[in-house]
Amino acid sequence: MNKAHDNRKARQAAPKRGAVQHRVRLQDRGRSWLRHHIEVALKALGRLWSTPLASLMTLAVLAIALALPSFIFTALKNVDQLTLGLDTEPHLSLYLNTDLSDARIDNFSRELLLRDDLLSVELISRDKGLADFRAHTRFGDLLDFFETNPLPAVITLIPRQHEPQQLAALQQQLAALPEVDEARVDLEWVRRLAAFMALAERGAWVLGALLGLTVLLVVGNTVRMTIESRRDEIVVSKLVGATDAWVRRPFLYSGIWFGIFGAALAWLLAQLALALIAEPVQALAALYLNGYQVHGLGVMESLALLGAGVLLGLLGAWIAVGRHLRDIEPG
Repeated sequence: MNKAHDNRKARQAAPKRGAVQHRVRLQDRGRSWLRHHIEVALKALGRLWSTPLASLMTLAVLAIALALPSFIFTALKNVDQLTLGLDTEPHLSLYLNTDLSDARIDNFSRELLLRDDLLSVELISRDKGLADFRAHTRFGDLLDFFETNPLPAVITLIPRQHEPQQLAALQQQLAALPEVDEARVDLEWVRRLAAFMALAERGAWVLGALLGLTVLLVVGNTVRMTIESRRDEIVVSKLVGATDAWVRRPFLYSGIWFGIFGAALAWLLAQLALALIAEPVQALAALYLNGYQVHGLGVMESLALLGAGVLLGLLGAWIAVGRHLRDIEPG
């Protein structure tokens, strides 16, 4: 009875020991796989350092190709942040007839306040316009030649709707009023800025795509030359049973290292370029805003640059290896 009980306990424990041994084998295999990849990556890095001049020239080309679109996108981000602090609301300026009395001008501005299609109404009287003209221009002395104030009263409006068609309709409607001599919409510079930003952003994407293709070609050509220089080693490896994945792995890591170091150098170049233009840009921005600071590559932009470099380096190496490795077979 005791012997049968012991056999039954041994049979129950056997699957547990088998599962434990299976997990141990999987862990050992995972550690071996990780150790092999680390070893291959370090050897690929060592080969880059073994040819410092050639590697530096390749990295310089990659850095310039990655830095240019990074600099442009960062500059556009700064321009976009700069415009956020500016008054981009469309303004409608009504230049009133000069023969209107002050009482009629005041009543007319109050009538405009009752309109539902206007957010705000600001009256600039003729006396205030004259004082502002003398204070902000160098031609104030010319007004002394006039017996009366030649400047009209101006009413500045902020419409509730910003669509171009509705603004044009409102402009025509107000210009037809008998009290109004001329109506102008101060929106052209906003439209020009928006068109310029859209064009610059589209151009940055096109330039980034072309320079990304340049990175692929440079990395692919460098890996191709490395493959040709190690042709005999690859042939021997295949003769002893090496798989294509095993042969391909060092070259893929070379592409990854090129992408990492190229992106790091591109980050330095972009930051240096932004630092060089920061002072004049801040001097220009001080004319419109107070305390504006030029922003460089942030954390997300830096990670995106690094990811783009690694992806392009890996893809360029993969294309080169896939194309040229098939041509190397043991004779």
